[in-house]
Amino acid sequence: MAFVPMQIEAQTASAIDNSGITAASSEKQEAATANVLLSRLYEINSMDKSDLTTSDKKELRKEVRSIKSTLKEAGGGIYLSIGAIILILLLLIIILR
Repeated sequence: MAFVPMQIEAQTASAIDNSGITAASSEKQEAATANVLLSRLYEINSMDKSDLTTSDKKELRKEVRSIKSTLKEAGGGIYLSIGAIILILLLLIIILR
């Protein structure tokens, strides 16, 4: 019975190491993808759009919207509205009194 916990501990440690490696590589891949998308946005913004037809401009707008939505999804941050911040502050004031 003394050997069972050691084997379980060794398995979880290796599982943690493997997941850490995959998480780090996926973060690097996401960062590289984000850099490519940002460079495309900068390229579109620096273009001279006066020579383009309306359909080309429409396609560029769609591309910009899709890139921005992809970047927002990849960001994964927590966004709080002003009302939520005020509500949290009021609750903290009430609780801490």
